[in-house]
Amino acid sequence: MGQAALIRRLLAEVAQDPPSGMMHYPSRRGAKAAREAMVHWLRGTPIGPVEERDIALSHGGQNAILLTYQTILKGRRPVIFVEELCYPGFRRAAEVLRAEVVPVAMDCDGIIPDALAAAAERYPEGQIICTSPEVHSPTCGYTPLSRRQDIVAVARAHDLQILEDDCYRMGEAQSEGYRALAPERGWYATSLSKTVTPALRLGCAIGPRDRSGALHRSAEHSFFGLATPMTDLAAALLAHPDLEPIMARCREGVGEYVKTAVNALGSFDLHWRRDVPFVWLVLPEGWRASAFCRAAETRGVRVRAAEEFATRTAQTPHAVRMGINAGVSLKSFAAAMERLRDLLDNPSEEIGV
Repeated sequence: MGQAALIRRLLAEVAQDPPSGMMHYPSRRGAKAAREAMVHWLRGTPIGPVEERDIALSHGGQNAILLTYQTILKGRRPVIFVEELCYPGFRRAAEVLRAEVVPVAMDCDGIIPDALAAAAERYPEGQIICTSPEVHSPTCGYTPLSRRQDIVAVARAHDLQILEDDCYRMGEAQSEGYRALAPERGWYATSLSKTVTPALRLGCAIGPRDRSGALHRSAEHSFFGLATPMTDLAAALLAHPDLEPIMARCREGVGEYVKTAVNALGSFDLHWRRDVPFVWLVLPEGWRASAFCRAAETRGVRVRAAEEFATRTAQTPHAVRMGINAGVSLKSFAAAMERLRDLLDNPSEEIGV
């Protein structure tokens, strides 16, 4: 949608005259312009006041989650609470840090507060709640403000930090984020991967104001800082006037793919939002997710079963998540959706296996 051409042009400009030079270690001072550009890019995001000193630049959203864990976790066996279906990166980052992951029951509005309170009572080592309230992956759900306020109350009662992963949101936020609702314990992670490009591995973590120094130290102790050509590029890209219309075109493009999926599969239990780059299909009675995935792959379509988003012991629904990949043409995507429609209308002998 134009971002590749813009990035190529800005990379050439940075290469010709890099503001940070080419012979210096990254530094917090040297990356100030990139952090200021990130503040500009995040404008309008309802996560409370954000200044450049609050921003810890990261190598994408996954690294932002890891940095947050590294800043918060303490003790020999810390516990992290996650939604029973959640972004797998929450668990993978926890494994790296040898933290225990405890799933918490959820409904269509997200984490169930009473279940969270019970888990916190059972696991006093619990330190973080990880959640995706604006765009829940994989279900495409949303956590309304009243539920967020109830979760904050539980977090305060049990002294839990709250990490909000906002990497999948492409449109405007619908409610205040946890950093705004609970400034003393709200953390925020995001990246450019879904809205601009995943190639740059550029994201950020933001914590409570009084924890920003510790968050920056986690980044600096891990990798000193992002490469200076990358921070120079970020400073130019995130504040560039052409970026906003490019992102708008990206949202429109995703909307066309979603529309195509709905046209093909809308008669089934399909969960979707026009500005979210995936859809969630709850399978008809008789289908097991694993069997459906195998049958779909024989027809040249790869989808992800619900169990990929759950811990090993969790009871998962028979459902699949289908990502919208810009590397697949709209024509090919439409053909894939029609093949899935045919599979659902005419299940093979694999059904229920």
